Amino acid sequence: MASEKKEFPAPSTVAIAEGTEAAQAAYPFYMQFEDEDDRRFWFYNSMHFPEPMTAFDMVTAEGAYCALGASNTRVHSLPTTLGIDYRVINGRVYIGGNAVTDPDEIARRSVEFEKRAFYYYENWERLYDQWKDKMRTLISDAEALPALDLPDFEPLENVHAGKGVASNHYLLDTYHKTLEGYFRMWHHHFEFLLLGYGAYMVFFDFCKQAFPEITDQTIARMVAGFEAEIFRPDDEVKRLSRCAVDLGIDGKFMDGVSADDLIASLEQSGTAGAEWLAELEKSRNPWFNVNVGDGFYHYHRSWNDDLSLPFSAIPGYIAKIKSGEDISRPIDELKAEREKLIDGYRDLLGSDEERAAYDQMIELACRVFPYVEGHKFYCEHWYTNLFFNKIREYGALFVEQGLIDDAEDVFHLNRYEVEQAIIIVMTSWSTGSPPRGQKHFRPLISERKAAIDVWAQMDASPALGPVPDIIDDPAIVMLWGITRENLDTWLNGDEGSDSELRGFAASNGIAEGTARVIKSVQEIDRLNEGDILVCQVTNPTWAPIFQKISAAVSDIGGSMSHAAIVAREYGLPAVVGTGKATAKIRDGQRIRVDGARGLVTLLD
Repeated sequence: MASEKKEFPAPSTVAIAEGTEAAQAAYPFYMQFEDEDDRRFWFYNSMHFPEPMTAFDMVTAEGAYCALGASNTRVHSLPTTLGIDYRVINGRVYIGGNAVTDPDEIARRSVEFEKRAFYYYENWERLYDQWKDKMRTLISDAEALPALDLPDFEPLENVHAGKGVASNHYLLDTYHKTLEGYFRMWHHHFEFLLLGYGAYMVFFDFCKQAFPEITDQTIARMVAGFEAEIFRPDDEVKRLSRCAVDLGIDGKFMDGVSADDLIASLEQSGTAGAEWLAELEKSRNPWFNVNVGDGFYHYHRSWNDDLSLPFSAIPGYIAKIKSGEDISRPIDELKAEREKLIDGYRDLLGSDEERAAYDQMIELACRVFPYVEGHKFYCEHWYTNLFFNKIREYGALFVEQGLIDDAEDVFHLNRYEVEQAIIIVMTSWSTGSPPRGQKHFRPLISERKAAIDVWAQMDASPALGPVPDIIDDPAIVMLWGITRENLDTWLNGDEGSDSELRGFAASNGIAEGTARVIKSVQEIDRLNEGDILVCQVTNPTWAPIFQKISAAVSDIGGSMSHAAIVAREYGLPAVVGTGKATAKIRDGQRIRVDGARGLVTLLD
């Protein structure tokens, strides 16, 4: 008798949590599942959206997928894939790719791709320098947006100058410019990204065919050891740690001392304290414009907004410096290994033609790869911090006008409702009448806060819809770690070994230690020296905590996910894409991580 085929739930069968129906309806209709979506495969994008999304934060998915699709489909014309559709249910973001399967259409798009993408590859350095200039201009424009101001009377100089536009208009104008800049940023974000991955994927496919036994991790190590801006913030924390030792004030940096108290103490420490604080300011602008998450949630504040994370790393770095340890990223070792691997596999090729093609592909992959991580500093971090902080200014204005109770409450309104609140404030200022909306917004916000709490306690299905026979999009495999085998594992639930978890072999090495299950960025401070980090997905800006941990394990991610890249750059054993590590591993349990085999063993 044939076994019953297992399937993921159809989207239409996923129930909205009882009591949260109105909060679900706060997401625009074009983000909601419809009946025809049952015929498609969707997977939960827990790499980028591991927590339920507030109504306003969903603008991140809007901007990102709108720009990603434009880049793939219309700008660079990737031959076999278009954009990504997205839906949200119970606060969780599900995505589905649009593949191109018709051979004639692939051929038509391939012609366009060669004319577009190859131009970028040939002019990569010049266009990348130009890209940085565009991003710096965009950042400067965001920083220059005016403060929100509603004077008692329009300034007399504006009247005498015949300006003809009153101050309340600029509340709306600034909001539109804030949104426009954010959507524009995402277009810049994807200008190079898929091309960077594409160059690597071509090399990856060549290696898999030429060297059948080669592992994904080995290929990835051929593009490791590059400088990228996203690693610079951690380098600055290390620099400040060395500075504290050199100035003789290292004794002031102790675990448990708040950043505010430490700064106050240094201000009373004479010349040495003043010198260190001056060095801190050099680091903060621009390198502390990174947030503690991945740039997709308003509450993942920047280091500049909250110095807790970088300051918490300094005592550990100081201890290592004083004991004579080298705390720098092992970039020279990574470069040496990269060159050895590249040369070694080139020698295995059988013809000059193969070696010439190999050299061309790896040279391009190494040229373009620094962008793959470097862009995050400018886009998801620096610019996104500015974006969310400008929205906070609107939250503060709404508090001042009595519409909401707390500035952070603005993020529980969707972006259309924020504009409604702006119009209310504009109207009240112009008419002299009290602002309307208090009775409207407060209950909505309360209801949506409660819904986020409910959704956060719920398990989300890793996928929805019919199971595909194969996963043939290399980006989905390498970034999200979703393979046909992984889908079978998800479908089988807890079947298999009770003492082992398998995932992608992300970074070599073996480590045993205490598992620390971290389910949100707010829990990072629970990590102790030598712990093994177990999380849904790691983030490059968590680098300062990597000095504490002995290994990392994640639920989601493939060989080229951020977690895998960062682990390799820091020489940390790691297994990613396990699917259920945070559910199966107990906090405090002793485990072994084998980063070469992609194996996690539960020891007790």
